[in-house]
Parts: sequence; C-alpha cells; structure tokens
Amino acid sequence: MKESKPIECWLSDMDGVLVHEGHPVPGADEFVRRLHQSGRRFLVLTNNSIYTPRDLSVRLRAVGLEIPPESIWTSALATARFLDTQRPGGSAYVIGEAGLTTALHEAGYVLTDIDPDYVVLGETRTYSFTQITRAIRLIEAGARFIATNPDPVGPSSEGSLPACGAVAAMITKATGVQPYFVGKPNPMMMRSALRAIEGHSETTAMIGDRMDTDIVSGMEAGLHTILVLTGVTTKDEIERYPFRPSQVANSVADLIDLIDADV
Repeated sequence: MKESKPIECWLSDMDGVLVHEGHPVPGADEFVRRLHQSGRRFLVLTNNSIYTPRDLSVRLRAVGLEIPPESIWTSALATARFLDTQRPGGSAYVIGEAGLTTALHEAGYVLTDIDPDYVVLGETRTYSFTQITRAIRLIEAGARFIATNPDPVGPSSEGSLPACGAVAAMITKATGVQPYFVGKPNPMMMRSALRAIEGHSETTAMIGDRMDTDIVSGMEAGLHTILVLTGVTTKDEIERYPFRPSQVANSVADLIDLIDADV
C-alpha cells in the first residue's frame, strides 16, 4: 500500500456537509474556524450555480459559518473557467441566474441569443418555457450545449424542485443533443478547484455526503475522499457502490483534529 501524504488542502461540499436543511451541521463552525487558524488552503464546493460566491458567503454567515467568497467554488465558476479554456472570449445564450451570468461575464463572455457559440444551462427557480424553446432552437442551429450540473432535482421548503439535470434532459429529448456537464460528478470540477488554490491531488482531501457525486468525482481526481453521514448517503448504502471512500466519518466534527494531523 502506498503511504498517504499529509493533507495540505481541503475541499468540502456545502449542503449535507456544512449545512443541512438551512442549518449548520453541529461542529461545522469549529471545523471552518480551525481551517482558518491552520492556514490550510480550502474551498467549499457546490453544484448550485444560482448564487455568486459573495452571495453564498453572506448566506453562510447568517447561519454562523464564516467562509469568505474566495473560499467558495461553484459549478458556475467551474463552467466559466472551462469555457474560457475552450473558446476564450466566446458567446453564450444563458439560462440561469446571477451566479452563472456573473461568472461568464468575468470570464470575458458575451451573453447573447444571436448565433451564440454555446447554450449554457444552469440552475434557476424560474425556468421559462420561452427560454427553453429558444435554447432548443439555438442548439438545433448549431450552438454547443453545456450544463453546469446534472442534478435532476433540488430541495425547497415545499419539496423537490426540477433542477438543471431535469431541464437538460428535456432539451436533449427535443434536440437529440447531450450536454456536457461541468459540475460534480465530473472530476473537472475538482481539478478546477485544485487549480484555483494551487493544490495537488496527492495532498488534498475531498469531504462529501454523496457517494454518487462527491466521492466518485474526488476519487477520479485522485483525492483523499471522506464521506460524512450528515447528508444523503447512509452508512448501509456505502456497500452498494463499486468504489469506496478513503474514510468515513459521522460528521465534520470528527475531522477537526485531522486538519493539523497527517492522514
């Protein structure tokens, strides 16, 4: 067995790891505080493309978690970074909210519905049939199809909401064109986060609550993966997957002492 190296950088999912149903997970505040004190590089990752990092920072502060905008990495940022490497200064027709449009503007993209290079689908609470119809016609005319994340549903206080993956499936059914999903479980999300903090896969840990997104993408990116049991995946469900996390913890509260320790 290859000996593991000390963890120098930390990546963490947000929902189900640090917060759950709008409340901080017990111990999450101390975990984040210890990360700040240690000087370790870290990013909080989310597939949600609705909010900008600054928006999310304010929302997290409201529940007692002090995470600066520069320590938040969204699927919108990863998508903008990807498009900038593929076609710098390109154009896109966007279905999404401020998190996605701001990221694309900052990457130098022009947002237009006139012969765009890409149709980019993100999350929004108000999917418009008119916008979806326009996206379908632009893809039929040759625009490339990109989506921020494959999640089919998202949570709300009233129950599940259709999310990016579900709307992408509708557009695919209409056009026959599959989108390229940038967010988790695409390991590109992890690699773009690593580049953002100048981290290395051999010395970075990924904490997540889902085997099918967080853990598989972390594993495929070569990271030390930690499943916490405060979100979607239960302990009994781990054995159903053909891959395993590097370790399992009840919550991030159990990981506090690992921040300054060799793993």
